[in-house]
Amino acid sequence: MTDPSRAWGTAFADAVDAVRRGEQDVDQAVDGVIGQMTEAELLWLLDGDIPIYRGVRGLMKRFRSVPTEAGRIDRLGIPGIRFTDGPRGVVMQHSTCFPVPISRAATFDVALERTIGGAIGMEASALGANLFGGICVNLAPAPGWGRSQESYGEDPVLLGAMGAALTEGVNPWVMTTVKHFALNSMEEARFTVDVRVEEDVLREVYLPHFRTVVEAGVDAVMTAYNAVNGEFAGENRHLVTDVLRKDWGFAGFALTDWIWGLRNPVESVLAGQDLEMPFRQQRAAALPGALRDGRLTRADIERPATRLLRAQLRFAVRARPTPTPDVVASPAHRELAREAARRGTVLLRNQPVGGTPLLPLDQASLGRIAVLGRLCDRPNLGDNGSSMVTPPSTSSVVDGLRERLGRRVVTVDSTDTTVAAAAARAADVAVVVVGNTAIDEGESLAAFDVNTMRLTGGPLRFRPVATLAAKAMGYMLARKEAAGGDRRDLHLRPDDVALIRAVAAANERTIVVVIAGGTVMLDPWDSEVPAVLLAWYPGMEGGRALADLLLGDAEPGGRLPVAIPRRREDLPVVDWNAGTVTYGRWWGQRKLDRDGKTAAYPFGFGLGYTTFDIQDVTAGPIQGERFPVTVTVTNTGARAGRHLVQIYATDPAHKGDAVRKLIGFLPVEAEPAERVRLTVDCTTRPLQRWTPNGFQTPHGSIFIEAAAHSGDPHAARTHLYAPMSS
Repeated sequence: MTDPSRAWGTAFADAVDAVRRGEQDVDQAVDGVIGQMTEAELLWLLDGDIPIYRGVRGLMKRFRSVPTEAGRIDRLGIPGIRFTDGPRGVVMQHSTCFPVPISRAATFDVALERTIGGAIGMEASALGANLFGGICVNLAPAPGWGRSQESYGEDPVLLGAMGAALTEGVNPWVMTTVKHFALNSMEEARFTVDVRVEEDVLREVYLPHFRTVVEAGVDAVMTAYNAVNGEFAGENRHLVTDVLRKDWGFAGFALTDWIWGLRNPVESVLAGQDLEMPFRQQRAAALPGALRDGRLTRADIERPATRLLRAQLRFAVRARPTPTPDVVASPAHRELAREAARRGTVLLRNQPVGGTPLLPLDQASLGRIAVLGRLCDRPNLGDNGSSMVTPPSTSSVVDGLRERLGRRVVTVDSTDTTVAAAAARAADVAVVVVGNTAIDEGESLAAFDVNTMRLTGGPLRFRPVATLAAKAMGYMLARKEAAGGDRRDLHLRPDDVALIRAVAAANERTIVVVIAGGTVMLDPWDSEVPAVLLAWYPGMEGGRALADLLLGDAEPGGRLPVAIPRRREDLPVVDWNAGTVTYGRWWGQRKLDRDGKTAAYPFGFGLGYTTFDIQDVTAGPIQGERFPVTVTVTNTGARAGRHLVQIYATDPAHKGDAVRKLIGFLPVEAEPAERVRLTVDCTTRPLQRWTPNGFQTPHGSIFIEAAAHSGDPHAARTHLYAPMSS
């Protein structure tokens, strides 16, 4: 694909050269290009390049093959936006499919996520894109959100750190987009729901991670479909202008979610929305008339045009050379996907059988291994929505183990529990692979009301036609296998549970591997099996990675990025089809702690194949919003391993909110008996409170814990004094 910005002698190419030579700064260069543009060209920048009905006909085919273009103007050499989606890889062609972000969140490994971002950015660039739309940091207050797999769990610090790392990795290769701004965590009602939230809760709980990603240099922010406090996010002036630009100093551009991402095209411009995606749709129909009758001025459309051009020019100046196509799904990227799957898999149980923990298995002495379950021999990469990646190959659990063990691996039709139990009884070890698929959870592809359908334009503008179309979409939603969506039950399917119990009764050496994209409750069966691995959707190399873990070549490195409750009602329950919903301060591990409820598996929990001890914690001093916490970590086991040091803080002065909050984390590797002294960079932001005058920094004595998970009874503890800010 050619890049117009490389056409010698065009206005945009000249502007890039002037900045590179130091003759102009970016703003001066952009002003020079804007001054040469007609009103029609300015308007052309503000939406997609293809008319909606021509675009919709070929949407999925084009979306999976070439970037989606917006604002390309060859006369001036303006390259425009060439968008591709994510986040488990580039959705075009046959790219590397990494584990889903919630799996990568379980690594708590910022450096690894940055490396994955670099690989994704290289592949996006090689396939012709210049904007990656796959940095999702939405926090779901209620477990069961269909797109939990696309984000990084329940904690704002973890969400922000991982989203920032992905941004930094992708940025040298293509521009980056963080989404969905904001409060987008109800899938089936996403086009219609109005999310109500108090300003202090919004600022303290649901926006900090977006702020972190903005500070990391993200180029664009995608607004959400839903409304926030009565205004749709695509034209919500408070979010897009007051918070994003004025308070955070964001200098990039805003773009809508696709097709139904704004409701009032003229007001969206005035509210600060820059780009309607992906087609020429509402703005193409409304903005020329608004310019003619004075509802908009040239200055009004120059502002978004300037932001779009500024981002493109900044990228052109920093961009690395386009990689060759052979980087896509290269051996190095496949190995990276395999390593990410190993580090993201969470070992939840590993009880002794015959006096020794069941895992890892001893390959040399292992006889027959029965691999069972409806998901044991099929690709299971995640949902089938906008994040779907189609890699050139996949590895199931059966594939991975057969590569290593050959004929020792047996599998049967395990829909019959009697047949499965017989196979397990005849084996040394049984591995049962269960969980979810795109049928059970994922992006909802059919949740439209009449008013939403009318936004499409054309014949759908007419209410009777839109009504019929909405009913058709509703029928698709009722056939959930076509639509994904949110989960109302957090447990496994009854047939999965029946299979686990039948196999465990037949073979005491039973290992359960759970594949899923969000919170899965493991009762009542988890106590009946010695070993449980939560593998998430582990990507194209997931089967090989799981074989590595089961056979001990690597240890499961994951820690839970969500809390798993004992009872569903211990965490917030939401009506996934609600028209209005209120998001509160209490969710996840924080709600369990406030209510005095014990998690089945707490936030940050995970086992390895060795043991660690944390001691000698010191904290401070505070400088600005950061401070160090230093600890000594000792590998007390018999093999080398990897541990995650998690730092939690509690501010007793927060009456009614004195619960522990994650403020920093750092993985560490150590040999047996090795002692490592390390320092974790921590933030005071989770302890700050929003007031009408901005954030208020805590002062006084703060309780610090260096722990293996939230609520770890063996945590090392100290106090930190926070002085009153001047």
